[in-house]
Amino acid sequence: MAKPIITVVGSFAVGMTLRTVRMPIFGETLIGSDFDMGPGGKGSNQAVATSRLGAESYFVGIIGDDKLGEIATDLYAADGVNTRYLKKTREMATGVGFIILNQAGQNGIILDMSANRLMDTAFVDTAEEQIAHSAIVMSVLEIPVEAAARAMELGRKHGVKTLLNPAPATTLTDDIFRNIDVLTPNETEVRILQGLPPDDPTPTRELARRLLARGVKTLVVTMGEKGALVLDGGEEYHVSGILVDVVDTTGAGDAFNSGLAIALAEGMPLRDAVRYATCSGALACTRLGVIPSLATRAAVDELYRKHYGA
Repeated sequence: MAKPIITVVGSFAVGMTLRTVRMPIFGETLIGSDFDMGPGGKGSNQAVATSRLGAESYFVGIIGDDKLGEIATDLYAADGVNTRYLKKTREMATGVGFIILNQAGQNGIILDMSANRLMDTAFVDTAEEQIAHSAIVMSVLEIPVEAAARAMELGRKHGVKTLLNPAPATTLTDDIFRNIDVLTPNETEVRILQGLPPDDPTPTRELARRLLARGVKTLVVTMGEKGALVLDGGEEYHVSGILVDVVDTTGAGDAFNSGLAIALAEGMPLRDAVRYATCSGALACTRLGVIPSLATRAAVDELYRKHYGA
């Protein structure tokens, strides 16, 4: 079977990770451990993950023409990600992210997306031909909203399935929602997308229904170890999570979205595709660091068979 083509319009940033016993408060210095520096950015992670899962993966993005940008190009060469639509710029530096992990594997992240902020609709348009020949086009919100929205619009224009991982979340308009086939927020992002506080007490299912009414075709709300809530037209159901020994949750969302994309691109029914995504996301929690935690196709297939059969 030919590899499905997945195009990711997204972000790259170098992640710098440090583990501490807890998060520091302002003015406090803590001793940390396990420092790690490596490639990150949600779009880049998803391009790498879909490639490892068996896609012909294309990454559309902007990096700085600097030493940190070389981390990106080295990664894509090693993982077989096509960089035809990757631009290097001297206008801004490559994006960076600082990640702090506590002992439970929970994380806090501060980002400076830098060169990613240069992405606009005109830049996305340079990849229109590539998007048109894809099985799925994916995007994230670590790039300007107008760039992510244009990726969804071009996918819809050419009959390509569109998937938006709305992270970090911001309020979106209905004209954007109408071009999204699959939207994958977490429970906090469901609220922020609608202009609500992240801790709004309205039940998640009710808020999900409101989003669906605004034009999204399919909504998959990720809930960490609790699995995912799926709303697809008039059908609603819950896919249970898979328990693993959690080491680092940082890349779990990217792994989930990538598993979902490859499964849908290969024609798997939605419920099974979400199960496959759950397996991919669970495996990403079992290793320290994002790129090392993005599983191979064989590993995700094995976990899927263990829990769901053939």
